[in-house]
Amino acid sequence: MKKILFISVFLLISFFSFQVNSDASDNSREEYEKTGRVIWEVNTKEKLVALTFDDGPHPVFTPQILNILAKHDAKATFFVAGNKVVRFPDLLKREVKEGHEIANHTFHHIYGNIPSAKLSSELDETDKIIKKFTGLKPSLYRPVGGFYNDVIINTAIKNGKEVVLWSWDQDSRDWADPPASQIYSNIKKGIKPGNIIIFHDWHGSEYTQTCSTTKALENILEFLDKNGYKCVTVTELLYRSTQIFPESFGIYPSKKGKTSHINLMF
Repeated sequence: MKKILFISVFLLISFFSFQVNSDASDNSREEYEKTGRVIWEVNTKEKLVALTFDDGPHPVFTPQILNILAKHDAKATFFVAGNKVVRFPDLLKREVKEGHEIANHTFHHIYGNIPSAKLSSELDETDKIIKKFTGLKPSLYRPVGGFYNDVIINTAIKNGKEVVLWSWDQDSRDWADPPASQIYSNIKKGIKPGNIIIFHDWHGSEYTQTCSTTKALENILEFLDKNGYKCVTVTELLYRSTQIFPESFGIYPSKKGKTSHINLMF
């Protein structure tokens, strides 16, 4: 009798677990891409790529990355965490001053499923702190860890955000701090026009002094330079590849001639 009861309970739990997962199931990448609601990369013949950096700014690594980018006249998009911006606002200001794009990566960097109300709060709080120090409100958002579902995407869109992930074969996986040579090899072997490449400028704690990302970045940019690639912001990549410029991207000049004080981005 106990055995039968145990099996019945197990089957009920399995059934409801399946139902929860089924209800939460999301469209495939291909389905999302058809709607344009999530961006992994863009279709272009121009040798353009977008370098992106998540989780910062970091007091040690972000300045090093900015120095390397400046050396190669490369622009990048920084998906910043609001709680890091509060601590290191001068680095955010430097990113903007040097022509890089700022994007939203939530305030507390919460992984996985996140209720719509909480995500809205995270996005709003981060927008406000970015605007406080730069006067800009980001139009791009990257879900933490690349985790997305209908709730996350719909909430982001309702908050005026474009959801940006990255090219599947252009994940540096630098968060695991592999050897710099491995990061370089991973990026080099799959590079193609329209790629969105993901790195991280936050590693360890604010006291961490070394990481593989900064070591690999110099070689990656040298490779891109030699092969005729130009590093642009995500928004410029979208604009130059599609010639469609969403009105929500109000911090940039649009095709209609709309301008702002941040037109140094182009």
